Formats: sequence, C-alpha cells, structure tokens
Amino acid sequence: MKISVCIDAVLRGYDLDKSLQTVKSLGIDSFEFWAWWNKDIDRLVQLKQDLHLEVVTFCTKFISLVDSSKREEYLSGLQESIMVAKRLDCKRLITQVGNELTDLSRNQQRENLIDGLKACVPLLEQSGMTLLVEPLNINVDHKGYFLYRSDEAFEIVDKVGSNHVKVLFDIYHQQITEGNLINAIIRNIDKIGHFHAAGHPGRHELGNGEINYKAIFDAIRKVGFNGYMGLEYFPLSDPKDGIEESNTY
Repeated sequence: MKISVCIDAVLRGYDLDKSLQTVKSLGIDSFEFWAWWNKDIDRLVQLKQDLHLEVVTFCTKFISLVDSSKREEYLSGLQESIMVAKRLDCKRLITQVGNELTDLSRNQQRENLIDGLKACVPLLEQSGMTLLVEPLNINVDHKGYFLYRSDEAFEIVDKVGSNHVKVLFDIYHQQITEGNLINAIIRNIDKIGHFHAAGHPGRHELGNGEINYKAIFDAIRKVGFNGYMGLEYFPLSDPKDGIEESNTY
C-alpha cells in the first residue's frame, strides 16, 4: 500500500506548483485532487512529468446517479473526465452519487444508481478506468447524501458486477457512520479500489483523534492490498508534519 496526498485538502492554499513540489520533497510519488475543471491541466501534465509523480485519482463531474433523468448528462461528464484522465495517465475516477430525492422511494433510487453504474461499464472497460463509488457520512459533513453506509455500497458494487466499479472506502466517513472499520475492510477488500484517511473528530491529521490508524494500516497490508491510501484531511499544523507522520504507520 502506498500513500497518496490529496492536494486540495492537505495542501489547500498552495498553488499547483508548490503543492506538487511539496509532495515530491517529502519522498511521496503519488497525489490526487478533487475537481479537474478548475485546474490548469496543461500545467498539471507538465509538472507531473517533470517531478515524476503519479496522478492516482480525481473526481468525475458531480451529477446525480440516483436521478435517472440525469443519466446522459452523467455519462457525458464521465466521458470528459476519462479524456482528462488519459492525459494524466490516471486509471481511477471518484464518483459521488448525489443527494437523496424526496419524490422517489429509496429502493427506486438505489435501482437508478445501479443501472447508472452499469451504463458506465462500457466506457470504463474501453478506457481501462476504474470508477470509485464513495459513501459519505450524513451526520457531520454531507447531510442529505444518498449513499452513506459501506455495506450498501458493497452490495451495489456486487449488483453492478464489474471489476471496473469499486468502492472508495473513506475511513473518516465510515468511522462516523458505522465504525467496525477493520472487519468491514477485511471482509470486502476485493471490492475496495481506494482508501481515504483523516482523523476524527475534526477531519485533521491521522494521529489527531480516536481512529487507530496504525492498526488499520497493518490490517490492510496484511490482506495484501496493493493500492493507495489517500490522505484527505485539513491539517492543524505544518502540512509536511502530518504527511511525514502518516508515512510511519
């Protein structure tokens, strides 16, 4: 398992050049970010090449998957995101699913979500991309969001039935929602394509809060996960300190 730094969170306030130079200076070769549409992609391509960095993942456009009337718009946004990903040699895209709708049953929205993800599979297969479906907590940060439990996310990925659609397991969000982190991770490691990490409470450095990240990192390594742990938190102190600490777990 390797560390990836989410520059929009951990290094917020830094410009693109300073962000990536900071990542490289700390001996980390991988980074990620949120939106591509507010970035200078030409500059990002150049910096990535010059610094020999890997773009691990970023978000596709924030269009609802639980609303079937938005499906063509979602697929168009996904296609745009795939084109950007190809320029960056990136093989993973993060998707959120949208907020719960008040005029449709939860079961119908779930079916819309599954059907929408199935509709993505041909694009993903053709491009060699993996789409990472992210549950988010609704207690603290994302009130109204449809998908908040990891067990439901794993069930949905099972229904989609493609190795190109996996779960982004955000340890911070799932600690808030359900706890029982290590068991959930170990049982479903084959369905997890990426991790995010932050301390709780507060969404700060990994050592700041109640989550035992050393035990979690050890458990993930023990089951042979060879992907990435994305650091996605808002630092209380010098960002370099938290990144270096995370590299010791």
